[in-house]
Amino acid sequence: MGALDQNYTLECVMDALSAMRIGAACTEAELHQLAAETLRRAGIEARHEVKLAPRCRIDFVVGDIGVEIKKKRPVASALAAQLARYAACDEVRELLVLAPRGVNLPRTIGGKRVTMMGLERLWGISLP
Repeated sequence: MGALDQNYTLECVMDALSAMRIGAACTEAELHQLAAETLRRAGIEARHEVKLAPRCRIDFVVGDIGVEIKKKRPVASALAAQLARYAACDEVRELLVLAPRGVNLPRTIGGKRVTMMGLERLWGISLP
């Protein structure tokens, strides 16, 4: 069964990603690799660097959840415009953004729910 056939909830994806532990010096490419490994270990199928439309590539698609990762704090208006392009695609039902705290986005963009997950909570060690 492919990733598009899976019915993952946002909470399931967030729970899996919350086990990820990153260092402050981690690059965005390393974050992508850690996210992919973390989701795989949780038994969650994720597609990486998914082309949703021309000039519209999202970091991950998990079922019908689009996941975008930003290592550095993005300009909120630019990120909102990027998410609007993703939200315009039928393949995405909702969006999850992993980014530093302080990025204020609307709760919905293009009629799709947007959820922020702060990278800061993923720093440090993971305890059982």
